Amino acid sequence: MKSVFRWVSRISDAIAAALLAAIFFIFLLQIGSRYSPKIIGYFGWAETFPALGTIQPLGWTLELIAILWVWVIFFSCAFVVREYDHVKFDIIYLALSRRMRRIFAVISAVAIVAGMLYAFLPTWDYIDWMKIRKTSTVRNPFTGSKIPMRTIFSVYGAFMIVVAARYIWLAIDTIRNGPPKTELEIVLEAEAAAEAEKST
Repeated sequence: MKSVFRWVSRISDAIAAALLAAIFFIFLLQIGSRYSPKIIGYFGWAETFPALGTIQPLGWTLELIAILWVWVIFFSCAFVVREYDHVKFDIIYLALSRRMRRIFAVISAVAIVAGMLYAFLPTWDYIDWMKIRKTSTVRNPFTGSKIPMRTIFSVYGAFMIVVAARYIWLAIDTIRNGPPKTELEIVLEAEAAAEAEKST
């Protein structure tokens, strides 16, 4: 089972990286299409590079970057970002005993699951309604038709389901094995393991 999770994690990392790379290259294309004619004209290269001097700004790049950004955020939060990667305000939580931390962790996980499940159907209803709206400039490269907004925002529905599943798993794991280890506990365990390795 761990190997399956490891492969899913690697594939998710690769997809998120590919989305970020696409955003970067489309951004460069957007800058190039907007400023190439001005640069060509400024340096007097219009006769040398006539094609570059007539490039029009590519309007679809702005919308595509926004779409990819939505996907990067929600896809990464669902599949890439780990529990301990989140910024937390946990001063009170860390000051509690391990037993109380377990209770707090379970309550927090259950609250997140309840919130996601409670909001899922109304949210999905709205996402489904968005099928009547379509992108302004971005088109499906295979059919040439504009893309329904439902397709674009469906990633948020997937995000809600995956986050709920992750926190159900976290609640079960916390009940069985205690609260997640703090950073200090992880560091101390690593130092103890390093010391034990040195002594052998």
